[in-house]
Amino acid sequence: MTTTLVPIASAVVAFLIALGLTPAAARLARAVGAVDRPSDRRIHRRPTPRLGGIAIVVGFLVPAVFFVPVDTQTRALIVGAVLIAALGVTDDIWGLAPATKLFGQIACAAVPVAAGLTIDHITIPFLGAGSLGALQYPLTILWFVAIVNMINFTDGMDGLAAGVAGIGAATFAIIAASLDRADPAILAAALAGAAAGFLVFNFHPAKVFMGDGGSMFLGFVLAGVAISGVMKSAAAVAVVVPLVILAIPILDTSFVILKRIKHGLPVYSADRSHFHHRFFNIGWGQRKTVLALYAWCGLMGAVALAMRFVPYSDGRGNLQFPGALGVVGAALVALVASVYLVYVLEILKWRSTPVVQIVRESRQARADARVAEASRK
Repeated sequence: MTTTLVPIASAVVAFLIALGLTPAAARLARAVGAVDRPSDRRIHRRPTPRLGGIAIVVGFLVPAVFFVPVDTQTRALIVGAVLIAALGVTDDIWGLAPATKLFGQIACAAVPVAAGLTIDHITIPFLGAGSLGALQYPLTILWFVAIVNMINFTDGMDGLAAGVAGIGAATFAIIAASLDRADPAILAAALAGAAAGFLVFNFHPAKVFMGDGGSMFLGFVLAGVAISGVMKSAAAVAVVVPLVILAIPILDTSFVILKRIKHGLPVYSADRSHFHHRFFNIGWGQRKTVLALYAWCGLMGAVALAMRFVPYSDGRGNLQFPGALGVVGAALVALVASVYLVYVLEILKWRSTPVVQIVRESRQARADARVAEASRK
């Protein structure tokens, strides 16, 4: 009962609170001057308040505090999440240097890690679990900081970060509940509900942005529930599932960072090379782009759920071929879809460049001239 109805109740409560508080957060942002102005790097074309993340934080906190029992690790995760939200709000209002923000993220991640919320072992399918020893502490801090920044990088288009994080959180909630890990299931469900409530005002055309306070908070809680809800379990998919659920933010961030390193740019420099920018550059509107990325994330979530619920092993390391074929089939569908979208982003992006457009227009002009000449004859 605790692992089914309570997470649902948490999601509903978080949704209603975030829905009610988001307009107030937008008014507060305007009052303190936390307004996102249009620029060449940004897609939006009108000033938009950016403290909507406060509504997500409060929407999450109420059911999290009410429904989750007092537990050292859970409490430390919530404290760290609130601290990183405060760090993000500070950046939204006054601005912080990248190094200062990174140091703050590490300090916030150290809070749950110091309380024992760590990736202390890695479970590999068919091979079993292996302890990480002292390596668990820096590895877990790196995990928190990485996921925080991945979700933060995703927040570049109306509704994108809230939707992607919400889909990921809902998937984590289902898997954690199936593993009888009630606390992370409740936290993940509350996060999904808060993101959905905020999304009502954030979907294109957005009336408010979540800002760094919201995006870093979403990433921090996602990183925490991935550890407590899946990675700390003895499930054979403990390592693979979180990576599959968060595959799109991971892939996007990795691609962008590698591109910046290739061109000798700082990894924290801003540009328009993220997936959502590339969709936008080939002529997709914001809604079409965001819905496509939702579908992509949803497909990866479905693969993760298949890995959890479809029986592909008998528990002794022996494959059950019908289940294994089902999981492999789902993974292949996701892989084909991912390859296709990468093809669209990389190949059609080139086809839409001005040089190619000039060539197309020249060819069309010659074709029109031949038709006109033939008609005169």
